[in-house]
Amino acid sequence: MQTTTVTPPTVPTWQAQALCAQTGADFFFPEPGSSAREAKRICGMCEARPACLEYALTHDERFGVWGGLSEKERLALRRLRTR
Repeated sequence: MQTTTVTPPTVPTWQAQALCAQTGADFFFPEPGSSAREAKRICGMCEARPACLEYALTHDERFGVWGGLSEKERLALRRLRTR
């Protein structure tokens, strides 16, 4: 008989420390046409913001506010980085 151990994925340290982990996800994934102002305000106070943004860019997160930037803002930043 063979036994397989499944290890759950580890959560990056910054995610556990991020202010968004203590706030509802609704702020960070607003409905189309809704304001992301509140999410960006929370991100602006968060020490994990640089790591969050880097994670979103590295993993091509396409939805929501990550690291204080919207989808469109991250796309523009990604384009600037590839020039």
